[in-house]
Amino acid sequence: MNPTQTQPGRRSVLAAGAGGAAGAAVALVPAPARAHTGHAAAPAAPAASDDPYDTLLDRAARQLAGGEFDPADPDFAAALAALETTAGDLWTRLDRSASRTTLWPDLSPVTASGNFGQSYTRLRTLATAWTTPGSSFTGSAEVASALVTALRFLHDRAYNATARESGNWWFWEIGAPRALMDCCVLLRTVVPAADLDLYLRTVDRFVPNPDRRTNYPSLSETGANRSDKCVIVALRGLLGRDGGKIALARDGLSDTRDSGRNSLFRYVTSGDGFYEDGSFVQRAAVAYTGSYGAVLLGAAAQIIALLAGSPWSVTDPKVAVMYESVDRCFAPVIFDGLMMDALRGRAVSRERSADHDSGADVMSSILLLAEGAPSTYSARWRATVKGWMERNRTHPYLDRVGIAQVARAKALLADSSMRAEGRATGHIVFADMDRVVHRRPRWAFALSLSSKRIAGYEAGNGENLRGWYTGDGMTYLYEEDDLGQFGDAFWPTVDPYRLPGTTVDTRPRANAGTGSGTSLYRPTNLVAGGAVLEGRFGVSAMELVAAGSTLRAKKAWFFLDNAVIALGAGITASDGRPVETVVENRNLHADGEQRLLVDGAPQSGAQGWSHRFDRTGWAHIEGVGGYVFPGATALRALREERTGAWRDINIGADTGGSPTAITRRYLTLWLDHGVSPTDAAYAYAVLPGASPAATASWSRSRPVRAVVNSPSAQAIEVRRDGLVAAHFWQAGTAAGVTTDGPASVLVTRRDRGISVAVADPGRTADRVTVELPFPATSVIRTDDTVTVTPGRRPRLTVAVGGSRGHTHLAELA
Repeated sequence: MNPTQTQPGRRSVLAAGAGGAAGAAVALVPAPARAHTGHAAAPAAPAASDDPYDTLLDRAARQLAGGEFDPADPDFAAALAALETTAGDLWTRLDRSASRTTLWPDLSPVTASGNFGQSYTRLRTLATAWTTPGSSFTGSAEVASALVTALRFLHDRAYNATARESGNWWFWEIGAPRALMDCCVLLRTVVPAADLDLYLRTVDRFVPNPDRRTNYPSLSETGANRSDKCVIVALRGLLGRDGGKIALARDGLSDTRDSGRNSLFRYVTSGDGFYEDGSFVQRAAVAYTGSYGAVLLGAAAQIIALLAGSPWSVTDPKVAVMYESVDRCFAPVIFDGLMMDALRGRAVSRERSADHDSGADVMSSILLLAEGAPSTYSARWRATVKGWMERNRTHPYLDRVGIAQVARAKALLADSSMRAEGRATGHIVFADMDRVVHRRPRWAFALSLSSKRIAGYEAGNGENLRGWYTGDGMTYLYEEDDLGQFGDAFWPTVDPYRLPGTTVDTRPRANAGTGSGTSLYRPTNLVAGGAVLEGRFGVSAMELVAAGSTLRAKKAWFFLDNAVIALGAGITASDGRPVETVVENRNLHADGEQRLLVDGAPQSGAQGWSHRFDRTGWAHIEGVGGYVFPGATALRALREERTGAWRDINIGADTGGSPTAITRRYLTLWLDHGVSPTDAAYAYAVLPGASPAATASWSRSRPVRAVVNSPSAQAIEVRRDGLVAAHFWQAGTAAGVTTDGPASVLVTRRDRGISVAVADPGRTADRVTVELPFPATSVIRTDDTVTVTPGRRPRLTVAVGGSRGHTHLAELA
């Protein structure tokens, strides 16, 4: 098996799955007469020292467990209680008998990589509780002894320098050593020197440096894997008082070994890493800002902050790329603290990693990175994070993080000089990862596309078993009044055949990714992406080439101030099955009764109700917004309660979900194109947050006109804004705009002049020529790639070759 094809998810420091029991204790410090649950003094912090190793080890421990705090403070008390509960459960089920063969019965055999890997993670949680002041575990000699002997047990039985990798490489080279080093940092005052030496030798065996995959030495580490290994090697260097190792970890961030080829501080133009347009790709072809990107940011923030001010400080001037990533890559895809699921790949199937959990992780990383970043960056980040924290009352940040993170957040929230930043607005095309985000003052809309370049979905290691259509034009509507839409058990309960925005063949599908290793599904289409104008308007398109089906379609989306317009054309299939386009599939949560209006008439609120409306002008979902259908569309609607379990979509070794049944209510709107349609089409507008009256008014006034919706071109005109937006699938004319080949084009004509945006999301042409239907006398400014011939019908020649689908701009007088 190619070792690059296996990778489980990560966990936060406090995460720990269900488990069993741990081994015989060895007295390392005087044992108290009572059980561990009596309060004992916290482990004494090492005395202040000028020794850089001691200083940085103290800092590393504070990063993991936090420093001094008031346990009576309600915010700290909540975090402490969460830690106490998790650690208490693990301690109760830890096998401490002399005859044990594993530490927890559910992690047997202990020699399996996933089992010893998760065992170290659980021991880290217990070590955190032992270190944290105010817990019932704090300073307990019994707990310390049990942890030391448990670490020795894992070394002797499973993970040591003479063992050979088997199973999932990630546990051997990242998961287990990362948790092991964390344990050694937290327990450094009680772990015997001989034991520590064994553990450091183990890490030297499996993570000798951050640059290479140990079980595949010709493979260079990239992205999140590299950053994780940098942290491991840095902690190993500190624990072993080896400055060379610490320098190796620091230099691994910049990849000095390979002259910066895999540096985390550079923009890439292909493969894994950060792109200048804000994209982040990992596993060569997956849009992964919210998963692997978040891990990279967290690990990089940890090591940069850890080494700051030391002899091994990160001084690479290109570290600015990491700082810029906060604004370019992460901030645009977080809505009030929620990380958009369109950027999280198979992580959406993880029960213990919802959008608000991922968002909280990124917020924590940003605040940690701010501690060592220049003030020009840190002040802006802190204002942004403060805004996210204050607006998200559904999933409060302080309820989701540990002691160290609570301390930083409370300091920020109490800082009256730091004004919370409002929601960002704008339109962003992440051309290098086939994602689009449209942000308005009260809502945001994400679009997930795919192509030969970017996978439709990733599945494997038992994760994301039903993610088949998540990259086929799925749309995500985020609104300020419903921050639980995708984080409230959406993925295990939603109908996976009816994801919003998608056009699907209704054929039955088998679960994907049930075996070991992971795999990507890449469709064969070229077009996926679009253009952006003024940071305000956008057009995006995707050619749908369905997997395992003859279904083909041309899909386009147009992004305006108060609406998103969706057009579909050329919808054709010959498999004898119905084909549908899903307008909306809204999670109404456990007991939602939001009213549905169709052309002003209230519809039934009964579960199981469904209806076909033959001539629909508009619909409205209470608390969500309006949907307008030009041309009297036949609309289908359904209310249903759907029951599922996280185990249905994730059976991963360390991420597998609970089999407990969950029920959520859904309200679904879709268009039925019939069995084996030929050249079918659709058109609808989504009006987020609109009232019924505003939706009805929009339907009557038709402020947006669909100029053409065919397999050759899809275009709209918005006269109020002087806007024409089009995607040309081939040479042609729409609303007077003419192109000599495929392109996405936006044009605004106002008193102050003409603005034009052009992109080639199919990346097939070297040049595209665009002719406008109105005169321009001169050129105000253009990108270097644009040549303009003014006149009665001005012509723009755009050098799109090699631009990877990015937008080219011109302004004319």
